[in-house]
Amino acid sequence: MSDAIAIADLNKRYGSVQALKDVSLSVQRGEFFGLLGPNGAGKSTLINIIGGLTRFDSGTVTVLGRNVVTDYRFTRRKIGVVPQEVVFDPFFSVREVLRIQSGYFGLGRASDAWIEELLHVLMLIDKADANMRSLSGGMKRRVMIAQALVHKPEVVVLDEPTAGVDVELRKSLWAFIRRLHDQGHTIVLTTHYLEEAEALCERIAILNHGELVALDSKRALLARGIGKTMRLCITTENPIGALPDALSQKVRRREGNRIELQLQKDSDSIIQVLDALRTHGAVITNFGVEEADLEDVFVELTHRSQA
Repeated sequence: MSDAIAIADLNKRYGSVQALKDVSLSVQRGEFFGLLGPNGAGKSTLINIIGGLTRFDSGTVTVLGRNVVTDYRFTRRKIGVVPQEVVFDPFFSVREVLRIQSGYFGLGRASDAWIEELLHVLMLIDKADANMRSLSGGMKRRVMIAQALVHKPEVVVLDEPTAGVDVELRKSLWAFIRRLHDQGHTIVLTTHYLEEAEALCERIAILNHGELVALDSKRALLARGIGKTMRLCITTENPIGALPDALSQKVRRREGNRIELQLQKDSDSIIQVLDALRTHGAVITNFGVEEADLEDVFVELTHRSQA
């Protein structure tokens, strides 16, 4: 059996910007695969190339063993892409949009039963006859997912599908995506919610500045951080002000009176960090130490590649 997606020595340049540099990776059939990276890393460019929407300079890309350039009609039928941007036609209802989308693949009325199932599963049935411009942002994202699935693709690519949606909608969307995966679909996910990638993905690739800086199983990536880094979580009486560079570079997250720092076990002293914070006026009320998670590994890899 061929891979669902195979990419070899892929390069793409926009003027002076090298968007992708010698990227090689493969996604196995039936896999839940994570594609991570900071803004501008090249994730969306890679997804657009896989979907046949962007030309590349050199390399090869195949979907289910067929070349995305020379066998475009085949590969486009086998893949469904949910883009990051919310794009919609304001002149049609939800059901009409899905019927038009099915027409692009020559399905016509034969897809009506599947469209009705998508409307029910994605909780769009009450909005089926509503005009697209009247929908909330979260509902529009649901429609975009339905559009990507209307031709029953074997490979589903999700580019930041839960960006900007509320927690309830995010949970319902992931329940549906898990169902698709359980049914045998190959899922490729990009997300800035790293806890989602950690919970869902089996293998993960990390891009930074167009280069592949990591490609491994989730367990192996997490093992890179365990035993090497730790997260120091601190709560103070009042929000902490500006920190010296040595400390600010270790800050992972700040929210009100809570600050999280990523420390190296072999070189950073918790006592010295706490003393440094007290020197800068912090009144510490509580602190704790946690093991590394995927976000810690992600930060370490992307920061290291910038050095």
